[in-house]
Amino acid sequence: MSTTYQLVKSRAENKANWRDYLGLCKLKVVAVMLLTLVVGMCLATPTVPDIGLLLLTNLGVGLAAASAAAVNHVLDQSIDARMARTARRPLPQGRINAVQAVVFAACLGVAGIALLALWVNPLTAWLTLASLIGYAFVYTAFLKRATPQNIVIGGVAGAAPPLLGWVAVTNQVSGDGLLLMLIIFAWTPPHFWALCIARKDDYARAGIPMLPNTHGEHFTRLQILLYTVLTILMTLLPWFVGLSGYLYLLGVTVINARFLYWAWRLYRARDAADPMKMFHYSILYIMGLFAILLVDHYWITSM
Repeated sequence: MSTTYQLVKSRAENKANWRDYLGLCKLKVVAVMLLTLVVGMCLATPTVPDIGLLLLTNLGVGLAAASAAAVNHVLDQSIDARMARTARRPLPQGRINAVQAVVFAACLGVAGIALLALWVNPLTAWLTLASLIGYAFVYTAFLKRATPQNIVIGGVAGAAPPLLGWVAVTNQVSGDGLLLMLIIFAWTPPHFWALCIARKDDYARAGIPMLPNTHGEHFTRLQILLYTVLTILMTLLPWFVGLSGYLYLLGVTVINARFLYWAWRLYRARDAADPMKMFHYSILYIMGLFAILLVDHYWITSM
C-alpha cells in the first residue's frame, strides 16, 4: 500500500503544467532572436514597418523558433539528463514525455510557418522553415554529436532572424540583410564557447565533442579571442556600406572595446568566473548592438 501511494504521489508531482511546456520553448533565447528580427525589419525600410506585418512576423517566427527549441529538448533528453545545467528540464524529469513534446512542437511549427506563408510572404516562410530544420535536426541531431565545430556550422540557423525580418519587409534576400545575419554568425562561437568552458565537465559527461574537451581550454580561449576580433570587424561593416551612421559607429566601438576586453581577459587569465562573465556579457553585447543599430537608423531618417 505504501509503495503504491508513493508511486501515485511521484507521478502526481511530475505531472506537466503550462510552465513545463513554456520551458520547452526557450523563451529567453527566442526573445533575443525576436529583437534582432525586429531590427532587421526596421532597417529594411526608412519608415516604421507596418504594425500588422511586424506582429504577424514576430508571431510566426517566434512560434517556429519555439518549435525548434522543443524538438531540441526531445532529441537531447538523454544528454540533458546527464548534465547538471539541464537535468531539471521537463523531459529528463519525466513531467512531459517525448510524444507530448513532439506533438507540441509540431503544432507550434505548423502554425508558425503557415502564418508566415499566408500573411507575410512565402519566401520568409521557406527561410524560416529552413532555419527550423537547420537548428532542430541538422545541428541538434547531427552536428552537435559529430564535430567540435558544431557551433560554427550550426550557427547559420541561429543567425537567421535579422535576415528573416529583412525579407518579411522587402520580400527578397539582399546584401544588407545577409550582413546582419553575418554579424550574429561571427558572434555565436565566442558566445557559446565561453559557456562550454564553464560547463566543460558537463559536456564531457554527456559525451558531446565541444571544443574545450576535444582541443583543450587554451585552444578554445584562443579561438574565442580570434572570433571576437572577427565579430568586431563584422560589426564595422554596416557603417562602411552605409547601412548605419556615426551614432552606430560610436556606440558599437564602446561595446566592442568591452567585448574585446573580456575575450582578452579570458585568454590571458584563469579566473574560474571569467567564462560565465564573458558568456553573460556576450548576450548583453548582441542585444545592445542591435538596439544601437535601431536607434541610429531612426536618428538618421529623422534628420
